[in-house]
Amino acid sequence: MVGLGISGTASALRLHKAGWDVVVLERSAERRRGGYFLALFGTGITAAERLGIDVPNRDSKEIAYYNFDRSGRRRRCVGFTEAVGDPARPVVRGDVETAAFDALPEEVEIRYASVPVALWQSADRVRVDIEDRAAGMVTTEQFDLVVGADGLRSTVRRLAFGPDEGRVHRLGYMIAACALPGPVPGFRNMDGIVMTELRRSFLVFPFADRPPTVLFNYRTDNVDGQFERPAIDTLRSVFGPEPTGETLGWLLDQFEQAPDHLFDSAEQVRLDSWSQGRVVLVGDAAWCLTLYSGMGASTGLAGADMLGTMLEQYPGDVPRALRAWEAKLRPFIKFHQDAGVAYRKLFVTADPAEYRVRSVFDGVVATTPGRNLVTVVEQHRKISRMKQVDLARI
Repeated sequence: MVGLGISGTASALRLHKAGWDVVVLERSAERRRGGYFLALFGTGITAAERLGIDVPNRDSKEIAYYNFDRSGRRRRCVGFTEAVGDPARPVVRGDVETAAFDALPEEVEIRYASVPVALWQSADRVRVDIEDRAAGMVTTEQFDLVVGADGLRSTVRRLAFGPDEGRVHRLGYMIAACALPGPVPGFRNMDGIVMTELRRSFLVFPFADRPPTVLFNYRTDNVDGQFERPAIDTLRSVFGPEPTGETLGWLLDQFEQAPDHLFDSAEQVRLDSWSQGRVVLVGDAAWCLTLYSGMGASTGLAGADMLGTMLEQYPGDVPRALRAWEAKLRPFIKFHQDAGVAYRKLFVTADPAEYRVRSVFDGVVATTPGRNLVTVVEQHRKISRMKQVDLARI
């Protein structure tokens, strides 16, 4: 198992339950914690429960969301759970990773500061060169199965499938996120904030029992150029030259001071196959949906759960199990990849036409009848229903 994130830890847990001896390689020197806002939907909640992963719920009826502009004007808008419908469980990424890690039995071996550097396959084995970065040495070992759960820029994917060209697709948007040290000045801890401008936005996601997190989004025609200077310098330029105002200025200051942050481009992975012989990819390494889909963590958990089930169904025939796993999972993933592209409009507008539509929408949901109507419509949409599917039953 390569990667100790949500998909990797869940896969390690499920394969151990299926009777496999599991070794996990993690690039970092220690387990990462914290992280930005995400939501678990029915698909992920059901899978987590089956896996024995106890994920907290940081939602509250007291949470309220407001549209906001630089002048300081605010007006009530649809909240997160109001829009997506129940069950939806707001958490931070570290909540899911910690809960999954805590569920791992001691028999699962974890090697930190370790990465694969070469793979060779035969009919019944995968030979792996493993670099121990702490010790500064490379050893070779053999495994029955290699699972790449090492994220969007997967090393396993490059080693087994070749270069990323034609497989990793940029959407032309940048995302930046960090945890905040406390409530935004002038707001309660449980107030969510949405500021939408042409080609740029920010969202503050609140929780019932911890400080909020912030997510910045913006459109760009030059993704590579966004990494040519420190992330905070890029963000300040993107959200200028207008005066930031007190709230946006405070949020940018917190991003600059945060001990850990996310700054990356929104990209999707699209592969013709998620496995090659006895090497398989799961989670973002295989299908990265982008955070705009809202289903990354849920599909990571559900995909791991189903992987163990298929390996149990086809004992002794790993390639057949992997093909069966993909055949069941791919239509669901394809749906949410497409939905993620469409849902991007809820986070950031691409052009003046989208911005005008969003402005009308914001005006509607500023009223109580408008918010109620949006909630009813959203809860009956196919996208909402597909977030609740139990993949074990398809």
